[in-house]
Amino acid sequence: MEKKGKSRLALVVSDKMEQTVVVAIDNRKRHRIYKKTYKHTTRYKVHNANNEAKMGDTVRIVETRPLSREKRWRVVEVVTKGRVTEPPTVLDEPLEERTEK
Repeated sequence: MEKKGKSRLALVVSDKMEQTVVVAIDNRKRHRIYKKTYKHTTRYKVHNANNEAKMGDTVRIVETRPLSREKRWRVVEVVTKGRVTEPPTVLDEPLEERTEK
C-alpha cells in the first residue's frame, strides 16, 4: 500500500549530482491585482537513489521525510525518457594547431 502524500510530475533539468536530480515544475498563476497570467517555475532537489533519471526525462516525484538540507522529494518512476543531445566534444589536438589552420 502506497503512502499518501503530495505527488507531482516534473522535468529533470540537471543530473550532475550523485543520487540527486534537480527538477522543474511549471505553474501558471494569475496576478491578484492585474489579473494577468504568468508562468512560475519551481525547482526541487529530488533523491534519485538508483540514478535512473537523466536530464530531459519526465518523472513522478513524491514528498518524503527530509533526506538532506534541501531534499524533501524522491523519484518514484521515470514516466518518459527525454532526448537530450550531448554537448560537442573538445578536439584532441592542441590549441596552437587549431589556430594556425
